[in-house]
Amino acid sequence: MLSLAQTAFLVLVFAAVFTAAQAAIGLLTMAGQKRKLNARLKVAEKVDGVSALVMELRKQRGLNAEGKKGERLKWLSDLIVASGVKYEPRRWILMSATAGVTVGFCVAVMTKTPILALPVAVIVGVGGPFFWLKHMAASRAKKLGFQLPQALDIIVRSLEAGHPVPTAIALVGREMGDPVGTEFGMAADEIAYGATLAQAVERMSERCQHPDVDLFAATVRLQERAGGNLTGLLKLNANTVRERHKMRLKIKAASAEGRASAMILTGAPFFALGFIMITSPGFYGDVIHDRFVQIGIGVLGFWMFLGNMVMRRMIDMRL
Repeated sequence: MLSLAQTAFLVLVFAAVFTAAQAAIGLLTMAGQKRKLNARLKVAEKVDGVSALVMELRKQRGLNAEGKKGERLKWLSDLIVASGVKYEPRRWILMSATAGVTVGFCVAVMTKTPILALPVAVIVGVGGPFFWLKHMAASRAKKLGFQLPQALDIIVRSLEAGHPVPTAIALVGREMGDPVGTEFGMAADEIAYGATLAQAVERMSERCQHPDVDLFAATVRLQERAGGNLTGLLKLNANTVRERHKMRLKIKAASAEGRASAMILTGAPFFALGFIMITSPGFYGDVIHDRFVQIGIGVLGFWMFLGNMVMRRMIDMRL
């Protein structure tokens, strides 16, 4: 058995290691938050003047020099802007093509059916980036809805302290992290560049494509046209956004079972198919060229797609 001195020594070693680990995690977390908080400021350090900053921020979001989205493939342009991902089309095409060719080659080697590699490569190379952008846009919208009430509170406190509205918006851009900090910072830069408050907020609403940001933009437009106490309106706006966020969480909890069932029912056939292809490549490989088998797989795929659409409509509740 360990003596009392040895036990005390081990306890001290454990406490020292635990404290060092906590300190390292804290430093890494703070460094990560600082990087996120200063992302827009880093862009400002690389350019000279407000005009160059506005143009660079618009370019990184996939907007033209006037701050508008592309007219061709508007749905794709909306998705790219809403995702907040840095717009680098050449790099995206190269990465998508590389991923598609790599996955297609692996499928052809593992299944020994080259005919299956082509559609898989197309799905990964074309569909992969699309679903990635959808995921990034959804994640960004979620963070935006969570941060917006805090941003409105900062604006309200700044207005109560006597600051003008552009200064309050710029304060949010400096003090809050992405995505709210970036969006309000871009709005403040556009106001400094010469846009009116209503124009800057309207462009922010078009970039975010979020109902809560649309409500904020409508509040600012209403106050600018009809007058009134903007501080009181923004307080009501922040309370409304919080209540809508709570309702979204309740809806998500209520539809969790349906979403889990949809994911299991969708993923199980593909998991089983992949397992069969790896363990017994000839099970489908020997008959995949048969016309009847191809038609059957197509019908099954169509019914799976139809079932997913039905389940999506059942669990897709929005505010």
